Amino acid sequence: MPPKPAPPAAGGPPASKGAAAAKGPPAAGGPPAARVPPVAGGPPAAGAPPAAGAPEKPPEETQTPEELAFYAPNYLCLTILAVILFPPLGLIAIFFSYKTSQANKNSEWEDAYLNSGRTGWLDVFAILIGLGIIYAYTLFM
Repeated sequence: MPPKPAPPAAGGPPASKGAAAAKGPPAAGGPPAARVPPVAGGPPAAGAPPAAGAPEKPPEETQTPEELAFYAPNYLCLTILAVILFPPLGLIAIFFSYKTSQANKNSEWEDAYLNSGRTGWLDVFAILIGLGIIYAYTLFM
């Protein structure tokens, strides 16, 4: 019969690694626990600097009330009506309305007013052409 291993002395090293993991954290006077590296693709640890490849959020630029007063109109309601009445010009007007909104958000006032004027004229022409088609259809058909 093989001899039985002697039980470890109090405060001595554990018999196996599995037994050490089962006991929990080391005692107050024991060696410090090894740090576990973060999981790849996981969130960074608290207080850690952001990863090198992580996209940084640009600071949100707030516009002053004076800048908000300079917003160029994007004629959204007219543009929707223009799309309904005459889609070829109405769709182009949607594009310029979108560009007007983006220029307003970026405080690019010259571009905003230029695109706003284009949107307005396209809306008027699309609505007039659409109403003309409806009038001609009802009159002659």
